[in-house]
Amino acid sequence: MSKRIIGLTGGIATGKTTAANYLASAYNLPILDADIYAREAVSVASPILDAIAQRYGEQILLADGNLNRQRLGEIIFNHQAERNWVEELIHPYVRDRFLVSIAASSAQTLVLVVPLLFEAKMTDLVTEIWVVRCSEAQQVQRLIQRNHLSKEQALARIDSQLPIEAKASRADIVLDNTSDLEILLKQIDAAITLKT
Repeated sequence: MSKRIIGLTGGIATGKTTAANYLASAYNLPILDADIYAREAVSVASPILDAIAQRYGEQILLADGNLNRQRLGEIIFNHQAERNWVEELIHPYVRDRFLVSIAASSAQTLVLVVPLLFEAKMTDLVTEIWVVRCSEAQQVQRLIQRNHLSKEQALARIDSQLPIEAKASRADIVLDNTSDLEILLKQIDAAITLKT
C-alpha cells in the first residue's frame, strides 16, 4: 500500500503547528517539519551557514557561532533577491531530509509541515495538501504577540509568502482557523477520516 503523505501548509501564524500537534497527539502520526530541517541546514559550522556568513559578514553570527536569525530576517524580508538566494541554499537540503525521512518511516500516514510547500516546489513530495487559513488581521496579531514584531515586520513576513487565497485554491483540504480551537480540531478530525 502506498503511503498517505499529508502536506500541511498555510500562511505564517495561521495555525499549522496547532494542527500538526493535534495530528501527532490524537492520531499518533509522525510529523516531519521543514522548519526543523531548515534550522539543521544552518547549524554551527555547516556549509550553508558558512556561505551565509561569507555573503553577509561575521555580524550575521551570534557570539556562539549560531545564526543570528533576527538579523538575517531583517535582510531577507526586506530584499526579495536575498531571500531567494538564502532559500536556494536551504530548500534542497530540506527536500533531501524529507525524502530520507519518508523512505525510512514505516508509518502508512505521514504529515509534512511545509510553510513554503508551493514556493519551494515541494508539492510532489505529498499525496494531498491541507492549507490552514485565518484572516490577515489574525496573522498580524499572532505575529506581534508570538514573535514580538512590529505591524510592519509582521506584514513583511506575510507578504513574503504566496497569498493564502492562492494556497487555498490549490488545496485538497482547507482548514479554517478564524474561529476557536475546537472548531479547527473538528475540521481536522473530518479531514483525517476522509481517505483513511
